[in-house]
Amino acid sequence: MTQNQKQTRRERVLTSLSHKEPDKIPVDLSGHKSSGISAIAYARLLKYLGMPNLPVRVYDPIQQLAIVDEQILNLFNVDTIELGRSFATEDKYWKEWTLPDGSPCFLPVWLQTERLENEWVMKSKNGNTIGKMPDGCLYFEQAYYPFETADNLDEIEAMFDEIMWTAVKSPPGPIIETINGSEILAKGAADLRNSTDRAIIAIFGGNLLETGQFFYRNDNFLMLLAENPKRAEEFLDKIVQIHLRNLENFLKPIAPYIDIILFGDDLGMQRGPQISPEMYRRFFKPRHKLMWKRVKEIADVKIMLHCCGGVQELLDDLIDAGLDAINPVQISCRGMNPIELKQKFGTRLTFWGGGCDTQTLLSYGKPSEVYDHVKKLMEIWRPGGGYVFQQVHNILANVPPENIIAMYKAVNES
Repeated sequence: MTQNQKQTRRERVLTSLSHKEPDKIPVDLSGHKSSGISAIAYARLLKYLGMPNLPVRVYDPIQQLAIVDEQILNLFNVDTIELGRSFATEDKYWKEWTLPDGSPCFLPVWLQTERLENEWVMKSKNGNTIGKMPDGCLYFEQAYYPFETADNLDEIEAMFDEIMWTAVKSPPGPIIETINGSEILAKGAADLRNSTDRAIIAIFGGNLLETGQFFYRNDNFLMLLAENPKRAEEFLDKIVQIHLRNLENFLKPIAPYIDIILFGDDLGMQRGPQISPEMYRRFFKPRHKLMWKRVKEIADVKIMLHCCGGVQELLDDLIDAGLDAINPVQISCRGMNPIELKQKFGTRLTFWGGGCDTQTLLSYGKPSEVYDHVKKLMEIWRPGGGYVFQQVHNILANVPPENIIAMYKAVNES
């Protein structure tokens, strides 16, 4: 490809995923649930841009993320789109709600919320409180851990409906939970493929470490791994069986129409991995490898993992397990220096993120500082491909519109 050849958005992303340098840096915004924008920040952005009449639809109620409209995707030259955008497009799937700052918005009709004296709560199908957002908070937090005091591995399947992270559905949500679900899923994926040249990301999940933390609570599951590894492996094996069955049902109908499938597992913290490389190799690598091998058998797609924190020590094993790309590349963590990551892993792993620091700079810096910061990072990430731009995780509620615009101006001029 010569410098003058313009690629389609999908070609641009796939070229970079193949470790070849595309015509320009591919851009992701809201292609998955960790490259999105807070509904509060989105409403302010729309007002700043003179588009205040566009409805704010919160497709991820837990993180309070907004659906990004086509006009904004085009404005920022976004090359990706999430599969869920093909579903729940009609007004009947949305109900009025109010954001924590008082702004009007819409939530999916199937979400069960209740207003108490000083907080909003989310309810499961059985009426249990599974998530809470106290006044003054901007997100829902998990409120119930079914295995916190005692576990029963025979109840795992039923308990997915009692855990906030797995019970609260984003589009397509319950729309595909019918006898014709596979047909509806396939049609929605085909329609999206035919309507856009953006690379399509299908969010699967398949979390392992995090699922243990959802069930037992973070501290309890980490202790289970250390103190009772046999029980932990029994739990993880049952989880993998469920994931593999769900993977068959999810991926087969959409395989011809998507480009990337997204798994999740936050393995890192600010100062490094949550678990040692040895623990990853024992408990999680063989199970990741099993799931990712099955993906490649079903579909010609790239495998991406959402994995927050400092995880450089785990990257060789993740690559060996079959990983193609990782997000959000949390560059402010120990061991996540962009120059070092690009040198060590840039020909074997696509870095999807690390384009702008969101812990401090995007929220609190000046637009000129954001612009210069992103331009410098693009000089590191762009050469040789293997890179897709997104900020480090979601654009938070307090990010000024001017900084958002400066960020995308910088990457599109790189």
